[in-house]
Amino acid sequence: MKTLLFSLGLLIFLFICCKKDKTDNIPNNPTQTTGTVFVADHTVAQESVLRLIPKKYIFRARKTLHIAYQHTSHGTHITYGLFGLPNYKAGDDTLFAITNNGNSVNGKLDFHDFALASSAPLNVDASDLSVDETAFIQTTRNFLDKSENADINVVMWSWCSITGHKVSTNYIPGMQTLISEYGTGGSKIGTGSGKRLNAVTFIFMTGHAEKNSNIGGGKPKNQSDTILNFCKKNKYYCLDYYNIDTHDMSNNYWEDAGDDGNSDIGGNFYLTWQNSHSKGIDWYENRSSPGGSVAFGQHNTQHITANRKAYAMWYILARIAGWDGESTN
Repeated sequence: MKTLLFSLGLLIFLFICCKKDKTDNIPNNPTQTTGTVFVADHTVAQESVLRLIPKKYIFRARKTLHIAYQHTSHGTHITYGLFGLPNYKAGDDTLFAITNNGNSVNGKLDFHDFALASSAPLNVDASDLSVDETAFIQTTRNFLDKSENADINVVMWSWCSITGHKVSTNYIPGMQTLISEYGTGGSKIGTGSGKRLNAVTFIFMTGHAEKNSNIGGGKPKNQSDTILNFCKKNKYYCLDYYNIDTHDMSNNYWEDAGDDGNSDIGGNFYLTWQNSHSKGIDWYENRSSPGGSVAFGQHNTQHITANRKAYAMWYILARIAGWDGESTN
C-alpha cells in the first residue's frame, strides 16, 4: 500500500512539474538570433500575424523583457498602439498587458516610456535621434550604467524626421558601438566594476514617411534602405516605420505617402480602410497610456497606423523572447 501511495504521489509530482510555467527559468539576457525575419515591416504588421504568435513567447516577453524607449511625437505610434491593444478583444487585457514607466506587476510587460533623455550629458538634447544624431550613444551608456536600470535588456530609439541625417556615418556606427559594448558578449557585460549582468538587445528603426518627399539622397526611402540592408546582413531587429507608412492594407506600395497613410495617388488609404471596417473586430482605438484616454498616434487622423506598429513591435518582442518568427507552437 505504501508503495502504491508513493507511486501515485510521484506521478502527481511529475504531472505538476510538467505543467509548470516553462518561462520560470528563462534567462534575462535576450540572445535570440534564429529564424530569418528580423525586420518588422508591413508583412508582419498585421493582426493575422499577431494572432499566430505562440502565446508562450508573448508570456515569455512579458516575464523577461524590460524595455527602455526614447522618442518624441512620431514615436507615439508604437506606444499608443501598445497601450490600446489590451482593450481590443477578449483576453487581450491579459495577453498584451503592459505598464508605463516600469514597475512590472502581475505579469505585465515592463515598458519604460521616454526613458533615456534624462540621462543625456549636460546641455545635450537627446529627446530623439533627430535632434542630435550622436547624443543617443553617450546617453544610452549613462542610462544603462545606472544601477537602477540593471534589469533593462531592450533599448529602442525613435526618429522624428530622418531626412538629411547621417545614417551611414553616425546612426549605424553608433548603434554598432552600443551593441559591441552592451550586447551579448559585449565589453561591458560580465561581473566586476563597470560591468552589468544583463545584455541588451537594441532595436533599430527607420524614419516615418514624408508625403511627396520620400525618394532621393538623404530622404526616408533611401535612409530606410541603408538601415534595412545593415540589419538584414547582421541579423539585427528593426521596426520599419517607413514601410508600414507607405503600404496600404492590401499591400500596395505608395511612394508618395506620408505618415498618416495619405497619398495623392492612393488616397487616405488607412482612414478609408478604417471607415469601412468595424471597431473592436478589425481595429481598435489607441490610447495615450495603459487604460488612458483614446488617442490617435500623433500626426495621425486614424488608428490603423499605430495599430500596425504595435503589431510589429510585438512581433519583435516575441522574436527576442525566443520565437523563430514562423512556428505556431
